Amino acid sequence: MNIKSYSMHANGIRQHVVEAGDGPPVVLLHGFPETSFAWRHQIPELAKDFRVIAPDLRGYGETDKPAAGYDKRNMAKDIHDLLEALKVSKIALVGHDRGARVATRFAKDYPDLVDRLVVMDNVPTRIVARDLDAKIAKAYWFFLFHLVPDLPEALIAGREHIWLRHFFSDWCFDPLAITGEAFDTYVKAYQAPGAVRGAMADYRANTEDLAQDLVDADVKINAPVMSLWGADFYAVGKLFDMPKIWSDMANNLITHAIPNCGHLPQEEQPDVVNKLLLDFLKGWHG
Repeated sequence: MNIKSYSMHANGIRQHVVEAGDGPPVVLLHGFPETSFAWRHQIPELAKDFRVIAPDLRGYGETDKPAAGYDKRNMAKDIHDLLEALKVSKIALVGHDRGARVATRFAKDYPDLVDRLVVMDNVPTRIVARDLDAKIAKAYWFFLFHLVPDLPEALIAGREHIWLRHFFSDWCFDPLAITGEAFDTYVKAYQAPGAVRGAMADYRANTEDLAQDLVDADVKINAPVMSLWGADFYAVGKLFDMPKIWSDMANNLITHAIPNCGHLPQEEQPDVVNKLLLDFLKGWHG
């Protein structure tokens, strides 16, 4: 399997992309606290039938980390302009966590470009804000902590391994699901200059994201949507009625709660996720 790694300038920033395969394009958008490395179990399988395009989002990995532009409309434009530069006109779109927020905004802003959409372990920003109470605030403490200017960066610097170990252990059904070389790869990514600030900037755009989401809250996504989540993650599947939330977001929806799985289905249960993705993508012919 020939997996390419390259960079392209689009929407004013240098974006890093991992790509493999030929055929109908499938775009994979990672979440927090990850990078495009999160899709290492999916890319080889999907690339047997599809052209897989997995960028590092603005602020993450090897993509530029500018001071501004992290509202989801602009991050969706990052992807739109990247696809224009790649001369890709229509896609199947897969997003996890923060990447699912970008993917959802992309599907609403560019409906003609999305043949089908997959959202993984994600509760839309608007719903988290609408339902926020003490129980949700406890589970989403990092949402609030990451909003504090400068302090997270100062506390995390030099302790990226402690910060990341907490999330990977706390958020996975198996607390050792991400260890060894995989964990070291993420630590190295977040030790890069500006990487923690970039991730914080993604969260600090929540006010803008919420305002954008409220404007078209009643507009449902018409493309087929598959929502996946880890059945055992306390902050998503166990806390929210996911089928109800996503049925309010999409006209054509299928849902799957993945057993023995936390927040990172693509890493914790890659075989299950790969099968679900391949089944859902069967009708996508480009």
